[in-house]
Amino acid sequence: MPQDTYAWPDGYRSAACFTLDLDAHSPHFWNHRKGMPPLLSHLEQRRFGPRVGLWRVLDTIERYGIKGTFFVPAKTAEDYPEILPALVGRGHEIGLHGYFHELANDLSDAGFTHALEASLALFEKQTGQRPKGFRSPAWEMTPHMLAEVKRFGFYDSSLMGYEHPYTVNGVTEVPVQWLLDDAVFFRYLGGGGDLAPPSAPGPILDGWLDEWSVLHRYGSLFMLTVHDWISGRAQRIALLEKLFERITAEKDVWWATVGEIAAHHDATQKDAYVVDASIPAGVEGHPAWIG
Repeated sequence: MPQDTYAWPDGYRSAACFTLDLDAHSPHFWNHRKGMPPLLSHLEQRRFGPRVGLWRVLDTIERYGIKGTFFVPAKTAEDYPEILPALVGRGHEIGLHGYFHELANDLSDAGFTHALEASLALFEKQTGQRPKGFRSPAWEMTPHMLAEVKRFGFYDSSLMGYEHPYTVNGVTEVPVQWLLDDAVFFRYLGGGGDLAPPSAPGPILDGWLDEWSVLHRYGSLFMLTVHDWISGRAQRIALLEKLFERITAEKDVWWATVGEIAAHHDATQKDAYVVDASIPAGVEGHPAWIG
């Protein structure tokens, strides 16, 4: 097993990615795929993202000179066809994120392949470009999903086996982290389905900065993930501004898109961090099994 010291380009000590999962209202369609309820609140909260939140976030990262990667469910792009061309036109990366934000544990292998192919066709139709990356809705993967991502030549950004890029089942993986996802702290839709109210932003900012400072010390990757309808709200914009103000002040941090990180890994260290992600056998039948 190689020493866990990742090499970044041009003498950078660590790397940072800004990513936005542009879910908007697409999960609402998947959650209610057997029939839409006659209720507006959740839909309107989510539609705030493509109407307002996305553009606020874009303006914010661009003030700090950051190019982001936007993982977009095809349903979002289908209903807001101006979004993908606008993101590409502003110099940002776009990646696949399911069609209806369908969840891996609710989907057959054939269903996943169909959604992936349909998403790819829509992206190419709207932009004339083929995206390079995939991120699974809810960050879950199966061996079939990995095999299909490999077949299409995409990188993946859904798993968490390292804090820097690695290669899993032949796929370049640029890992995420739940601690650096806004939804686990701020997602709140109301209607009785939420477990707790949204967190106050101050402690979350402190935690994100602590995470960044130690990742920077270790020479790892700070992978931030936000959502259009969550972090586009005014309070979270203020949080992002304070976060970027601190991290961009460090000159030895490589701010890159996920695609740039993946390309660097492919070119320099694709064979250094390689893992097999096959599903292991269960404990039944193991010599120590006492069921």
